[in-house]
Amino acid sequence: MADIIQLLPDHVANQIAAGEVVQRPASVVKELLENAIDAGASTIKLIVKDAGKTLIQVIDNGKGMSTTDARLSFERHATSKIKTADDLFHLHTKGFRGEALASIAAIAHVELKTKQEQDEVGTNLTIEGSRVDSQEVVVTPNGTSVSVKNLFFNIPARRNFLKSNAVELRHIIDEFHRVALAHPTIHFSFYNNGSESFNLPVSNYRQRIVNIFGSKTNERLVPVEEETEVLKISGFVGKPEFAKKTRGEQYFFVNDRFIKSAYLNHAILSAFEGLIKSGTHPSYFLNLTVDPQTIDINIHPTKTEIKFDDEHTLYAILRSAVKHSLGQFNIAPVIDFERDSNLDTPYNYSKTTVEPPKIEVDRDFNPFQEQKVSNKSATTTFKKQSSANWDGLYVGLQSEDTSTPSDFSEVAFETEESVSSLFEVETQHEQASTTYQLHNKYIISAIKSGMLVIDQYRAHQRILYEDFLQNITVKEGVSQQLLFALELHFSAQEIEIIKQLKDDLEHTGFVFSNIEEESVEITGVPLCVPESEVSIILEQLISDVQNEVPEANFSATDLLAKSMAKSLAIKTGQALKKDEQEHIVNKLFACKEPNVSPTNRLTFITVGVDELDKKFI
Repeated sequence: MADIIQLLPDHVANQIAAGEVVQRPASVVKELLENAIDAGASTIKLIVKDAGKTLIQVIDNGKGMSTTDARLSFERHATSKIKTADDLFHLHTKGFRGEALASIAAIAHVELKTKQEQDEVGTNLTIEGSRVDSQEVVVTPNGTSVSVKNLFFNIPARRNFLKSNAVELRHIIDEFHRVALAHPTIHFSFYNNGSESFNLPVSNYRQRIVNIFGSKTNERLVPVEEETEVLKISGFVGKPEFAKKTRGEQYFFVNDRFIKSAYLNHAILSAFEGLIKSGTHPSYFLNLTVDPQTIDINIHPTKTEIKFDDEHTLYAILRSAVKHSLGQFNIAPVIDFERDSNLDTPYNYSKTTVEPPKIEVDRDFNPFQEQKVSNKSATTTFKKQSSANWDGLYVGLQSEDTSTPSDFSEVAFETEESVSSLFEVETQHEQASTTYQLHNKYIISAIKSGMLVIDQYRAHQRILYEDFLQNITVKEGVSQQLLFALELHFSAQEIEIIKQLKDDLEHTGFVFSNIEEESVEITGVPLCVPESEVSIILEQLISDVQNEVPEANFSATDLLAKSMAKSLAIKTGQALKKDEQEHIVNKLFACKEPNVSPTNRLTFITVGVDELDKKFI
C-alpha cells in the first residue's frame, strides 16, 4: 500500500497558521503594533482604510532591519526574540513565535520598507500570497513601514465571514486601545480613511487613560499602588458611582501585555462588593508586574490568556490592594462607631484660633411691660392677664381697622358627607379583579380552560418593543421636553455609535441639541423614559451594538427597539398594582406576537384545569 502522509507546501502551511493568528483585520493590527514596540519605536502610526479590508499600515521609527533580516522575517518560525526553549520563560518581548508576518503574507499583499540607522538606504520587499515578487533598494526613513493590502484576497470564504466595516473598525480600535494603554511612553496616532481618530502623545499612565476615554474620566479614577515580593500592582480603578452595565473599560496588563482573566476580574468584583449595584461592572486599568518565570504566555494563539503559577496569591493581593485604595481615598464607607464626622474640623479652619462667641443682651428689656405688635393691616395691644381668669384674656382686643367685621355670628362652614365606606370599595375591586401577582415575578390570570402564568418582564419587553418599533417606523415618536438640558459624557468610540443611531433615536422621542467629541446634550426624551434612566438606556444601547455585532444587512431599528425595551421593561421583583397587572395582560394580547419576547423567549404559559386535576389524583 502506498504511503499517504506527506509534507504540506509552505504556502499551505502558512495559510493554516494564518487561521489561528489572523482571525480578522484587528489581529493584523495587534501583531504589527507589537512588532513595532519590540523594535524600540518611540513613535508609531497606524493607518487603516475600509476597516482594514483594503489597507492596514503601521509606520514606526524603530531600529529597522537589514536586507537579510527583512527577507527572513517572513519565513515561518523565524524570530529574533528567542533562541532556546528556556527563553520562553524569560520573555520580555511581545512576539516570540515567528508566525505573524509569515501568516499575514500568506493571505494578503504585503509591502515592507525598512532601514537601519547606520545604513544609507533601506530595503523594499513586496510579497503576495507567500511569494516574494520583488526586493529592491529604496530611500526611506529610519525604522519600518509595513503595508497589508487586500486581506484574505486568496481565501474568499474567510473574507465573506468578516463583519461590517463598523464592527471590524470597533475591533481594531479595541486592539489599538490595548496596546496604547500598555505603553504610555510611546507616541501613538491612528488614522481611519484619511482622518485622524486618535493622537496620543507621550504622557504618564493617568493622562493616557484620559486621552483615550475623555477628559471626564480623570475625576472617576482612584489610584491603586501595591508592591510585594510576588506581585507589583499599579494603575487605577473607577469610582463605584460610575460603574456601568457594560464591561468596556476593564483592562489587565501583565508585564505590559494585555490579558483576559475571569479569575482576576472576580477579585476586583469582590473588592467592590457592597459598593456597586448588582449587574453593574467597575472600570479598572491595572498593570501587574510579575517574574516572567512564574507565567506561561504560550497557551493561547492570540496570547491574551496567561497561566500563573500561583493564582490564589495574586487573587488575594489584588483584592486587598483595590479594597485598600477604595478605603484610603474615602471611597468605601468607614466603619468606626466612635468617630463622629460632624465633629471633624473643616480643612479651612484647621489652623485658625478659637474665639469665644460674643453675646449681646438688652439690659433695658422688661417682660412685665406692655408691648405693641405692629401689623400691616392692624395694631393690637396685648395686656398680661392672669391665666386663672381665662375669660378675661379676650378683653381689650380692639382693632384700629374699622372695616374688619368683629361679629362672627354669620360665618358658615361647609361639610362633606361620606358617600360610601372605603373598605366596601376595596372589597368590590378585589372581587372584580381577575389577576394576581406571584413572587413579584409572574402575573396569574384566570381563563376559561384554566389559568395563564405570564412573565411580567418578558411580557412588558414585548409590549415596549412593538411600541418602539412602530414609533421608529412611522417616525412619530412623542417627546417630552426637559426643563434643563441633560449633558452626558462618553468616549469617542461611543459617540460614534450614538451618531450612527441618532436618526432612529430621534424617531423614538429623543431630542439631541448638541453632539460633541466627548459629550451629548439631550433636551427631550420619550414619554415613557424617566430622566434618571437616560444614561442607563444609552449605555445599554451602546453595549448591545458592540456585543450583538449587527451585520450590514441587520436592522439597526430592530436592535434599537430591543435595547430600549430591555432597559425600560418592568424588572423582576417589582410589585404591581391590580390595574397595572391588568394593563400588561391586555396590552400583551394586543401585540402581533404575544407568545415570545423580542429575544424569542416564552412570555406566558397556560395551565389547564385538567392538569391541575391530575395533581390531586
